[in-house]
Amino acid sequence: MTAHTQGTPPQGQSAITGALHVYPTGDDLVRALADRLLALALEKVARKDGPFRIALSGGSTPQRLYALMASPAYAQRFPWQQMQFFVGDDRFVPHDHADSNAGMFRRLLLSQVPVPESAIFLMPDSGTPQDAAASYEATLRAQYGSTTLHPDRPLFDVTLLGLGTDGHTASLFPTQPVLSERTAWVAPCTPTTAPHTRLTLTYPALHASQHIIFLAEGAGKADILAQVRTTGSPYPASAITAMGDVSWFVDQAAAPSHPLDTHTATGPDA
Repeated sequence: MTAHTQGTPPQGQSAITGALHVYPTGDDLVRALADRLLALALEKVARKDGPFRIALSGGSTPQRLYALMASPAYAQRFPWQQMQFFVGDDRFVPHDHADSNAGMFRRLLLSQVPVPESAIFLMPDSGTPQDAAASYEATLRAQYGSTTLHPDRPLFDVTLLGLGTDGHTASLFPTQPVLSERTAWVAPCTPTTAPHTRLTLTYPALHASQHIIFLAEGAGKADILAQVRTTGSPYPASAITAMGDVSWFVDQAAAPSHPLDTHTATGPDA
């Protein structure tokens, strides 16, 4: 699929400076992202450099992505036995609750493909939010093999993120104390503008990603996407950085026509 691309990111990018890949429709976006994830997973496995670690995102567009990944055309090609699945954020509700990301991940993807149960790391849904956040952080530290994030060793190969119309991403909502967290890898958050207490990866944990990929679809996201990608933006999503690169996969309807988005190029997405 040929995409219209704005920007070419070197390593160490942010949500503001990352490349913008624009596809004609949401279906084109989802197929291109599935292809991108497949390529990255196969590259990692070929290097024999440990499992391919991906942190999943909730939202309607990711749901279509997961269903596509579980379809025969893709399910037979992903190296499921060499992959590990984590969660960027979740609502602190039982996994069988309709609003649980964990339940959605299992229903659409993880129960449909041969991923070992030992390679699935969902956020806890019991105890207090603080205890659950600490428990998930302990899980991440154990899988990473260190209590300290090293600048040259990613925690995740890929982290998928969405974008709310209020500029939040993961469960990093505006005005919430979690935005100031620089020590913990996982923290609770209780937004005033959305239901349920949440558990979310913090900025330091999200930064420890080789590739961060944002998804945005529909005309309702165009204005906030343009604002988030503006230097000096106050929105939580604007503060996202990665150890490696950041990219945006968006459909034409969500693509901003912002005066600061002036770098353009055409060609196959990479």
